[in-house]
Amino acid sequence: MVVQNTVSGDLGRWAGWLAEGGLGAEVVRAYEPGARVPDELTSYAALVVLGGGFLPDEDERAPWLRPVRALVAQALTDQVPVFGICLGGQMLAQVAGGAVEGRSGEPEFGSTRLALRAEAARDPLFRDLPQRPTAIENHVDRIVRLPAGASWLASSERCPYQAFRVGSRAWGVQFHPEAAADRLTRWDPARLTPHGLDRGALHHRALADEPESARVWRDVALRFAALASGRQD
Repeated sequence: MVVQNTVSGDLGRWAGWLAEGGLGAEVVRAYEPGARVPDELTSYAALVVLGGGFLPDEDERAPWLRPVRALVAQALTDQVPVFGICLGGQMLAQVAGGAVEGRSGEPEFGSTRLALRAEAARDPLFRDLPQRPTAIENHVDRIVRLPAGASWLASSERCPYQAFRVGSRAWGVQFHPEAAADRLTRWDPARLTPHGLDRGALHHRALADEPESARVWRDVALRFAALASGRQD
């Protein structure tokens, strides 16, 4: 199951990659009026929670977040594979006992260089990746404390907790591995201008980084699909 939290925050290029890996993706567009988030995960092989401009517990603005948190908690208990992206990663961290703060630290927008940590070499999804991959960022909120016992997998210059794993089957990332460079053309320039950023320049850089980025995050998507399908331990 894929939980989509905003109109523009779709599964992007991961839709094709998960399908390539043999994992179907039933999308719950939780933001739509009348949409219902399922109560349980027993009929699903995995849970993917996408991004959105909310904090993980901002229920007044996005009342569907409460049942999504319950699904994340259920997945952790039942060992259902989870991949949380941006808001979804923050939600995983919070549900598992970490902490998230709104408008914390320096925001990140556009293609950003990450740094894999030593723990990544032993991780089922992040092992053998380039040490300095790029990924698209689009956040002003961030994780400020990982859950106890989490494996810290990647950082960036402005945001330390870029990727982590809880237990053996749940991953959270602050960046957007599902987002291709063309998604930036839909960003609101008014959101970027206060930070001294130009949408065209961000798009140009993301296009230059995309060939390498696509290779890296396709590998991760295929590994997650294999794990969820029972073809990888």
